Amino acid sequence: MKYPKVTNWDIIKEYWKTAKHHWVLFIFILLGDITGVLSFSVIGPIFYKKFFDTISIGLPSAELAHSLIEIVFIICAINIIGSLGFRLENFCINSYYVRIGRKLVDRAFGYLVDHSYTFFSNNFSGSLVQRVSRYHKTFGRLANNLFDDIIPLIIKVLGALIVLYFVYPIFAGFILIWIVVYMSFAYLSAKYKLKYDVIAASRDSKMVGVIADSISNHSSTQLFAGEIEELKKVNEVSDSWYEILWKRWNIGEWIRTIQSCIGICIELLVFYFGIRYWQEGLITLGTFVLMQAYVRTIGDTLWSFGRVIRDVYEAMSDVREMVEIIHTEHEIKDISGAQVLKVHKGAIHFNGINFAFGNNKAVFSGLNLTINPGEKVAIIGSSGAGKSTLVKLLLRLVDIQGGEIAIDNQDIKKVTQQSLRNAISLVPQDTALFHRTLMDNIRYGRRDASDEEVFEAARLAHCDTFIQDFPQKYETFVGERGIKLSGGERQRVAIARALLKNAPILVLDEATSSLDSHSEAMIQDALHTLMKGKTTIIIAHRLSTIRKVDRIIVLGRQGVIEEGNHEELVKKGGMYAHLWSLQAGGFTDKSIEELLDA
Repeated sequence: MKYPKVTNWDIIKEYWKTAKHHWVLFIFILLGDITGVLSFSVIGPIFYKKFFDTISIGLPSAELAHSLIEIVFIICAINIIGSLGFRLENFCINSYYVRIGRKLVDRAFGYLVDHSYTFFSNNFSGSLVQRVSRYHKTFGRLANNLFDDIIPLIIKVLGALIVLYFVYPIFAGFILIWIVVYMSFAYLSAKYKLKYDVIAASRDSKMVGVIADSISNHSSTQLFAGEIEELKKVNEVSDSWYEILWKRWNIGEWIRTIQSCIGICIELLVFYFGIRYWQEGLITLGTFVLMQAYVRTIGDTLWSFGRVIRDVYEAMSDVREMVEIIHTEHEIKDISGAQVLKVHKGAIHFNGINFAFGNNKAVFSGLNLTINPGEKVAIIGSSGAGKSTLVKLLLRLVDIQGGEIAIDNQDIKKVTQQSLRNAISLVPQDTALFHRTLMDNIRYGRRDASDEEVFEAARLAHCDTFIQDFPQKYETFVGERGIKLSGGERQRVAIARALLKNAPILVLDEATSSLDSHSEAMIQDALHTLMKGKTTIIIAHRLSTIRKVDRIIVLGRQGVIEEGNHEELVKKGGMYAHLWSLQAGGFTDKSIEELLDA
């Protein structure tokens, strides 16, 4: 899937949208940081200079000792102030990270989950989880770099340059040149390394996606003895990722080697010229100590700056994929001023529907179909005729490219998606459950339902017959996608969920396909209860399940081929009558799709 291009500035602006609401905490963090850095790294060395200058002016005496003790107390006070500044900063940072991190997760997931069915069909779920995780974690990395490295560097450099300018200007100029050369190299090398960081982040996401895909389909892997094949696939993506990782690490080591050489040379030069100037009486012992303290402090900070620049670029690469998703416009969204859907009768109109997936051949071209209020309609047809697509269009999981779909004369494009989907209950053929309790999964149909209402829905769907066998009853966790339950048990949970939701429009996508004959017979009464007073669409694969519906619609690749009730279509002697004679007569056990596709 193609995403819009985003810059580093776009990423910073994206974070700022959340961080700006906590500007008071930001100010306190800044004040604490400035206080701590100034105390320890700028003001402190000035008094160390004074201490050594005082020692060097004469022989030991009580007066000299008193002066030295005064300086020591001042240094102690400065260190206490610095420590308090850092403590203030750290307490505020803890609150800052927690508040913003929580909102970043909510924002990333909130935007992601509103993307369309097509979007999720084109992306690995594991990769999407990785991107959301990186989005909030990367903020912590960038904030740490800002407060622990970048701001202290600015304060230390400016402070040292100002002090040295008044003490000995030549050294201030010397250190300024060193800083410019060092930082320029750090920036250019980090920028050079960026392209490898972007590739590494992309390959990392791909690797996580492949592993997640393989794990989620573990049963298929075992059933088809595909362990070796899956391992090969994982090996391919992991080899690709580690190859670029190895290259990144080596580039980083070369950069650090060059920076280390620059730092060592600068320190040697400072020592050399410092000794020469001291020997000639141009500087005092305290000034020499001050210069050395600043060189060590700035040197360590600049060394960190090289790492910080690389880390910032790596962090930007890691988070870029999530920001791209946030900058990707939702394919399906509510129009401005969308109304809440109000279903009074449940009439559904498909008027001149045109739809195709991407650039593929059209699924529908001018389809017209009306489903009357409270009518029970079965839809059958060959594979690719558009049965499931029709349901997706009704739910706005995908959007039509022409025509109109209306419920009680309300265009579904002009109502909110939430109100539309609240008005429709779907019992799918393949039911996927949350890794939560049975109580939670059934209650998902209506989150405000009482326990008693959940129990009643489960009883009507005959879920209680198997739930009571579990030691923890309704508090039993069902496993990822409901893997701890059989297909029939999952389908009964889906029916219980639909019963609890009690929406005016009901869609059954072969709701009894995973049930054995005994279970299917037991659940028919639940389905009849579920369908009472509702407009119902039944996607059917077996004709025996739809004999009693009000109308049967046979879809073909050209649209509606036949429609009518069971008796009318049998008498008509067309496609449906032929299918009925084959299935009902016991001549075949093939599904409708198989017969139509033959």
